[in-house]
Amino acid sequence: MTNPVSRTILLFDIERYSDRDDVEQAYLRRMLYDIADRTLDAAGIEETKRLRADRGDSVMELIDADASLTALLRSLLTEAPAQLRAINRMAAKSAQIRLRAVLSIGFVAIDGQGGWVGSDLNHACRLLDAKLLRAALRERADDFALCISDPVHQGIVRHGHPGIPAEEFHPVALDSKNGPLNAWLHGPLPGTTAGDPAGPPARASDATPPSAPAPAPTPSGPGAAFHFSGGAPSFGGSLVAGDQHGVSGGTVHGDVHLGGTEKDGAR
Repeated sequence: MTNPVSRTILLFDIERYSDRDDVEQAYLRRMLYDIADRTLDAAGIEETKRLRADRGDSVMELIDADASLTALLRSLLTEAPAQLRAINRMAAKSAQIRLRAVLSIGFVAIDGQGGWVGSDLNHACRLLDAKLLRAALRERADDFALCISDPVHQGIVRHGHPGIPAEEFHPVALDSKNGPLNAWLHGPLPGTTAGDPAGPPARASDATPPSAPAPAPTPSGPGAAFHFSGGAPSFGGSLVAGDQHGVSGGTVHGDVHLGGTEKDGAR
């Protein structure tokens, strides 16, 4: 096994790949390769600086650490979505391709069988498979959802480089068998709209509870209106009985009994 070396890790995965037949899957794989190649070319990353592993519905790219991470992230935000739009605009519904992507950095070694080994690579794969990232893509009108690791955010995004809007990335904590994984999701969080505040980091296991009905406002002051439907309402221990139709503009219609004092049609 080689010694671990620092790499940029880029992962792409096709949504609902297993739902397609063999012909459609073969087409989607060609489109995935084309999108990955064009995205990396637009970032100025030569083939000699890349290693690719094929996982059927996904591809994994190991990129030399001296390649520009800033240029690659900028290309992921612009070139990858543009390629998807161009492909899907002319494709039949059965051939539409939607992608999840993860960009991370870390140390990776290559074993004697050509396999890739490293906890940083495992971390990136868990981000790609996270329920929250899947939900984010499912809820979006566009065809691309990107998640980046915390080191990528700390090293690149938070510094506000041109073409990389830091405000569009939101912190998330993704559940895994090894505990929560901190990362950053580009675009709105699942269950929100683009204009909603991000709030605290979202968790993959979070579910939006049904909204409880707002409590009825308590009328007060002159001119307050009350409407009753059956029964005799009580206010502060005093009983309002009889055939009440409402209190409007200070006028009480019907019989009112408050603390034993009776006023019939009082004004």
